[in-house]
Amino acid sequence: MSENTKTIAQNKKARHDYFVEESFEAGIELCGTEVKSIRQGRVNLKDSWCSVDKGELFVNGMHISPFEQGNIFNRDPMRVRKLLMHKKEINRLYGIVKQTGYSLIPLSLYFKGSRVKMQVGLCKGKKLYDKREDMAKRAAKRDMERAIKEQSR
Repeated sequence: MSENTKTIAQNKKARHDYFVEESFEAGIELCGTEVKSIRQGRVNLKDSWCSVDKGELFVNGMHISPFEQGNIFNRDPMRVRKLLMHKKEINRLYGIVKQTGYSLIPLSLYFKGSRVKMQVGLCKGKKLYDKREDMAKRAAKRDMERAIKEQSR
């Protein structure tokens, strides 16, 4: 991401549960009160996923809290929102997702200039032993860094 981007929310659980093979940038179709709520950082990507339906890409399970000063213009916080990508990219992703074990997971939501963008990852699910292996590697790396820091004193 370049210097004119500001991260709003990240899906940390996605990197824990999936191997991210490739990531893509997509625009997102929002209404005005949703953008105001996002500016306040009131968004949750934890259990969200993307689906392709009739050649269009949608994000499901993303929660945007209703805007406090909003009125009749507030929308359902869990509604399905359309993602904006080129038709060729969507068709390519749809072909890959149809293969077994692949899914489209939102990784982060951020501002790029004044626009809200979403980073979508093409992911393959991790097994329990993969997760344990990753945790062991992180712990070993942390222990090595501590040992090096202790030696340099």
